[in-house]
Amino acid sequence: MKITPVKGTNDYLPAQAELRNYLQKKICETYEQAGFQRIATPIIEDIENLDKSEGGDNLNLIFKVMKRGEKLKKAIASQNPDNIADMGLRYDLTLPLSRYYANNRASLPQPFKVIQMDRVYRAERPQKGRLREFIQCDIDILGSDSSTCEIELIHTTAKALLNIGINNFKVKINDRRILREILLSVGFEEDQLDSVCISFDKLNKIKAEGVEAELTEKGFDKAVIAEFMKLLSNAPFTLDYVKEICKNSEYVDSLAYIIDTSNALADGKYVAEYDMTLVRGQGYYTGTVFEVESLDFNSSIAGGGRYDNLIGKFLKEQIPAVGFSIGFERIYSILMEKESYNTEKQKKVVLIYEEDQVADAIRYAEELRKIYKTALYIKPKKLGKFLNKLEEQGFDGFQVFGRDEEVRMFGEQ
Repeated sequence: MKITPVKGTNDYLPAQAELRNYLQKKICETYEQAGFQRIATPIIEDIENLDKSEGGDNLNLIFKVMKRGEKLKKAIASQNPDNIADMGLRYDLTLPLSRYYANNRASLPQPFKVIQMDRVYRAERPQKGRLREFIQCDIDILGSDSSTCEIELIHTTAKALLNIGINNFKVKINDRRILREILLSVGFEEDQLDSVCISFDKLNKIKAEGVEAELTEKGFDKAVIAEFMKLLSNAPFTLDYVKEICKNSEYVDSLAYIIDTSNALADGKYVAEYDMTLVRGQGYYTGTVFEVESLDFNSSIAGGGRYDNLIGKFLKEQIPAVGFSIGFERIYSILMEKESYNTEKQKKVVLIYEEDQVADAIRYAEELRKIYKTALYIKPKKLGKFLNKLEEQGFDGFQVFGRDEEVRMFGEQ
């Protein structure tokens, strides 16, 4: 039997797992301090939900789960490959969140500020930077169409990155509605825009020539493609310039407000800027989109946007929603490459107390917990033997409540 993990997945040694746990803990703490609440959803979803989620190229990367028993036999007999699967592994956390919200809406606060930190799966061709199993760290705000949601998400995500030692990054921001008007202005048709955006999203990877070739291969009008390429090469894409193209200046004003406010909150620690070329590949995005780029490593480390129509596929009514996702695996790789991370390991100690001291001991333990991880134990009859056992179990020290003035570290007694 093979002892190596499946290609595109990893085993993690204790030191690696410690760093990963530390990073997730720090990110989650930042999110929770901002008032977001954590939830969990299953890794498997109904295949119909996944197929209709407008996930762009990710829809081609779904791990599908075959039907079982008689249902599988009937599906095979039908000779239709689309009938074989009835479930699939989630390729991101946004579609499951939308279903979750639709199912639990009555029990959730409005608007709902939510954390998801979990594994997702994509049937990628394994290569450096592309895994089949990876972790996403998401925050979303559901039920509000205010631009303040984008500002809060950008600020909180940036703070999470800074708190784990990621510096020197910028936040790129665009609006799908503005991009839509630009594409229409050069001659693309309304029903072509999603396909054009999927190709345009690859600009940084395949350059303008690659985008042009892909649009040509898709059969779009060559004159329209040429006009689009001309626009890309010549235009000074400032918001002032874009405002001249956009029929609806409200979109531009809203985007400017988000960028200006985000920069004011950044205090010079990062920069938020307009980027006309930012698309984000998922087809479910309807408005603002954003991405964090590491300037040290020239790569995207977080991204997100507004998806006001996705939840409506379940509820038959529009529910505004916007989210931001940290690419955890890229963050982990960056910090492993830097080899300069500090997991801030707290010492573990035990506070030993008499049973009738419990209330005072708990209060005192809360003070100790500002410095140490502190466990509470009732004083045993054989204290020496108990202390030896604690040291064997990895505790760093102890304090007998009411007797010792401070924590005594093992080996320093």
